[in-house]
Amino acid sequence: MMSRPSSMPLAFITLALALATAGPLQAAGNASPNDSLLRALVAPAPSAFAPTTCVIPEDQDAAAVRRLLDAQVAAWNRGDLEGFMKGYWKSDSLTFYSGGDVSHGWQTTLDRYRKRYQSEGREMGTLVFDLHDVTLPARGQALVRGGWSLKLRDGEPRGLFTLWLRWFPDAGWRVVHDHSSAAA
Repeated sequence: MMSRPSSMPLAFITLALALATAGPLQAAGNASPNDSLLRALVAPAPSAFAPTTCVIPEDQDAAAVRRLLDAQVAAWNRGDLEGFMKGYWKSDSLTFYSGGDVSHGWQTTLDRYRKRYQSEGREMGTLVFDLHDVTLPARGQALVRGGWSLKLRDGEPRGLFTLWLRWFPDAGWRVVHDHSSAAA
């Protein structure tokens, strides 16, 4: 008689022996009495190799950050500056560094964009982001580095940006600091 290790439950050994000696399961309609017993024994047991679903909380999901930035680009390209600004933290503490200037506040940032891209004789053009990397250094924090370019009637300005984003439970990911520079 075969001795069993004490760590293996008897039910497991019985099931393994039944599977090894029963042969392949037959197609429905040709099932033998042993097949229904095997199906009853095997069906409830999950496989170690069964597909699983992994849900990443949005405050740890780099893809959610990318979706926000994609939504900003789409809003910009349809001329919706307010839609573009939905990606920014609506706070007086928002910071924007660009061209040697420092701006504070969501409204100040919106006014700056309006003056530069929607005032008389100005155009918004077609915006493209080239995301170099999105990192999540801590839960609810994201750092994005990339390039930007604008296709305008009279040129194609381009540059680099570094964005710091925070996760807000009531609003999702929002840019809290934007440092953008233009190429010479």
